[in-house]
This record gives sequence, C-alpha cells and structure tokens, in this order.
Amino acid sequence: MLGAILGDMIGAPYEFDRGGKTKDFPLFTEQSKFTDDTVMTVAVAEALLDTLGKSDDEIKAALISSMQKWGRRYPNAGYGNMFIQWLAQSEPKPYGSFGNGAAMRVAAAGWLYSDIETTRKMAALTASVTHDHPEGIKGAEATASAIFLARNDMSSDEIKQYIVSEFGYDLSRTCDDIRPTYHHVESCQETVPEAITAFMEGKDFEDVIRTAVSLGGDCDTLTCIAGSIAEAYYGVPDVLSVKCYERLSNDIKEGVSRFYSHFNTIA
Repeated sequence: MLGAILGDMIGAPYEFDRGGKTKDFPLFTEQSKFTDDTVMTVAVAEALLDTLGKSDDEIKAALISSMQKWGRRYPNAGYGNMFIQWLAQSEPKPYGSFGNGAAMRVAAAGWLYSDIETTRKMAALTASVTHDHPEGIKGAEATASAIFLARNDMSSDEIKQYIVSEFGYDLSRTCDDIRPTYHHVESCQETVPEAITAFMEGKDFEDVIRTAVSLGGDCDTLTCIAGSIAEAYYGVPDVLSVKCYERLSNDIKEGVSRFYSHFNTIA
C-alpha cells in the first residue's frame, strides 16, 4: 500500500507534465501531498479487510460505504466530477466509467488473497461500484494481477506475458517510445499499460517511481499504479516509508497500519 501512496504523493507535484518529463527531480517537495488516489486506496483496503470471506453483495456494500465515508472526510482530495456526484448520493450507482481511478485504488486486492482468480474477482468488485465499464474492470484486474504475481516472485517478463495474454495491453513500447507524445489522460486503457511499462523498466523501487513520473500526464495516478506493483516486487526502502508517514494524516496512518498488521508486518 505504501508503494501506491508514495507514487501518488511523489507524482502529484508533477502532474500535467510539470516535471519536464525527466527522471531527475526532487522526490519530495512542499507540494508532495497525498491526493484522492491515497484516500481511495485506504478506503478500498478497509472495505476488503472488513469483508474477508463474505458475499459479493456484502463486499460491494462495504466498498460503497467505505469509499463514501473516506471521500466525504476528504472532499477536496482531487476527485473527478462524476465521482464527486457519486460520493454525494444516498444510493450511489456505477456510472460506466473507464477512468484510471479503478486501477489506482485497487492495491489491497493484489495482496489479500491466495490465488489469482480470487484476486481478479475482488479487483473487479472494487471497480464495479463506480467504474463498471469493461475497460475500468480490466484496468483494476490487470493492476491487481501484476501485484499478485510480483509478490509471488514472478519475474517481470512473466508478469508482462500474463498481462498481455490475459488483458491484451500493448506492452511492446519502451518508456522512451511513450514519453514524447504522452499527455494528460485519465482512462485505464491509456494509464495502466504505461504504468506497467514503467514498472518493468525500473531497476529498483525508486527508479520505478522516477520512471513513471518522467512519462508525464496524469502522473500521480500513473505513479500510484506503478508504485503499487513496485512495492510487491522490490519492497519499499525504509527511508521512503518514513518520509511517506510524515506526510499522512493520523486516520490514514491508522488505515495503512491496519493493512500491514493483517500480514503481521510493520511498514
């Protein structure tokens, strides 16, 4: 989870190509703050932890409740217009979105289950309460699958092969191919493949983060996704974990700590 959150807060100051599309930038500045990506990552993790072993309907109800609770607690975190309306509804319904929000909040699903079939099912459920377009579902499933495979010691080549064969994403381009024309776009289909490519090209956790930010565009969300996979593959350096916690509010810290406590680990 910290990988996703670090990606969010490190990428946030450089969104809309404000980072000059380079890997040479300060990791942390005064503008390195968490956004809606972090808030919803914690919300989804809470709901999934609360509903382990429960029915699909119970899981979806918990997701809606948790996402609305956290979203209303942090109303100015940077949500899209459709999601803002969804947060305010008494009986919210999915609205056919294929936005990259489905993939940026799904990290917990990549960790909590013992097989990839369940991982994919739960990832799809986390998307379906808002982003029920097939591309939104696919983006969430692909991200959670990459996390699952990474934490189960699959190589980056094996992860790539699975993602291409199961989801049909084009992972043939390099980041150098992507970078010159990449722009701010908020769809899963134009964010998840780029995030996975940044993960594959990175040499360690920090390098994945820098590579993802260097692509530009919606790079807080893109780097959130890449960082969530990188954590599963490389782990998060202690020094970055400390800097992350320094920038979190107490309730989000508690949500993060609860997630890691489930695995009897400290992050």
